[in-house]
Amino acid sequence: MTSAKILVVEDEAIVAKDLQYRLIKFGYTVPVIASSGQEAINKAVEISPDLVLMDIKLKGSMDGIEAAQEIHKHLDIPVIYLTAYADDKTLARAKITEPFGYLLKPFKERELQTNIEIALTKHGLERQLKVSKKWLDALLKSIGDGVIASDLQELVTFMNPVAENLTGWKQEEAYGRNSSEVFNIANADTHNSIESPIVKVLQDGIIVSLPAETILITREGGEIPIDDSVAPIKDDKDNIMGAVLVFRDITERKRAIEARQRQIEQEKLVLQWEEINQLKNDFLNLVSHELRSPLSNMKLMIKMIQLSTDTEEAQRYLELMEGECDRELGLINDLLDLQRLESSSYPVITPDALLLQQFLTWIIEPFQIRVQQHQQTLKLNLPSNLPPLLSDGISLERILIELLNNACKYTPAGGEIILSVSHNSLETPAKTIITTSNSAEISAIELPRIFEKFYRIPNADIWNQGGSGLGLAIVQKLVEQLQGNIQVESGNGWTTFTLTLTDLL
Repeated sequence: MTSAKILVVEDEAIVAKDLQYRLIKFGYTVPVIASSGQEAINKAVEISPDLVLMDIKLKGSMDGIEAAQEIHKHLDIPVIYLTAYADDKTLARAKITEPFGYLLKPFKERELQTNIEIALTKHGLERQLKVSKKWLDALLKSIGDGVIASDLQELVTFMNPVAENLTGWKQEEAYGRNSSEVFNIANADTHNSIESPIVKVLQDGIIVSLPAETILITREGGEIPIDDSVAPIKDDKDNIMGAVLVFRDITERKRAIEARQRQIEQEKLVLQWEEINQLKNDFLNLVSHELRSPLSNMKLMIKMIQLSTDTEEAQRYLELMEGECDRELGLINDLLDLQRLESSSYPVITPDALLLQQFLTWIIEPFQIRVQQHQQTLKLNLPSNLPPLLSDGISLERILIELLNNACKYTPAGGEIILSVSHNSLETPAKTIITTSNSAEISAIELPRIFEKFYRIPNADIWNQGGSGLGLAIVQKLVEQLQGNIQVESGNGWTTFTLTLTDLL
């Protein structure tokens, strides 16, 4: 820094002029010379030099050390002492002012120039460091996250105002304390203490984040949900010097997430309500058709009977009317049965020892003619050694009839329906497993809804296949009454209902 401006403070005029001459020869500028401590202070304030060469012994009541102290109060200027005194007392006083050099007279030109250049360079670096520190301090104080720094012993060395507010600790109180005492964290659900992440960072030298659902226990015992990360502080040799912890209060974020989740749940409920409402409308349309259709048919048949003079023709119309009456009664019974099952007013079940070989043969007999008419085949697979099943025969009959009825309705011509039974005595209690399978497939999207009330598979021919959409809902309720469970799976062109029952005690 050859263009540096230097203030010379020397009370001996000849020495001062000689020193000015040498400095100019080095390339420095020496605008003024001060001969007393007070004059040195005034000139320093006036010209703001880059460096002061200060003699310790000066004229007047103020010596060079006192003058340097006053200059430091107003200006950030490096001072080099030039003196003939090297006693301990003088040296101790000079140290207090943090000089950038201490040259004993007489000194060589090269020695003077070297000390000046070192002082100017060192002061420039220190000034940059101070600026960086002030910038960093301002940054740490202004950010919205809490910041805590620790040394290698996990002792707190720094806290910004946000960290103070969140933890309840002031920096001066926390300084030198173990970081785990100041940054006390626990699991939000269990309230079990969590080890400070600073420990792992200092051990492994890696960036560490807090686990989810972490709370900060404040000094007063309050709880604040937080998230954070901890990073090691390393020197230019990549040696760990400490750790810095950055954390934030996520109370508002959690509230926003919870509010969004509630909104999503409400949207789902609205969607479900709309779907249920649509199902209700579809059901009402279906029921109105199913109820009206037999009545309309019966009304028409009554007119035909009134007009007919043929006894045989009248008898045929009466038989058709009976079928329509049964159809009407079936729909009404389904509605009533479901209502009773849901309100727990269904007749009390009566356990009985059912011989499944006879019971199932009797159940499928009415379906044999029906499957032949639809060009289907119905098989019954029964092992010969089945033990009796202690269950309610009426409920089990209704379940199997509904399952077989559905199988007949949805199995195409040429398709197959299989009713199988097995018994597992190795489990406790022993289980009887009844499956109905038919060669028709239900899509994976529709399968989870198959037991919903009023639900019908889309694009089904409801007028030809009939039914109210209540059969499987009734089946599920009846299975629950029998303390069993029913599952359905579909794939590879087949749909299988698996009914698992145990003896009713």
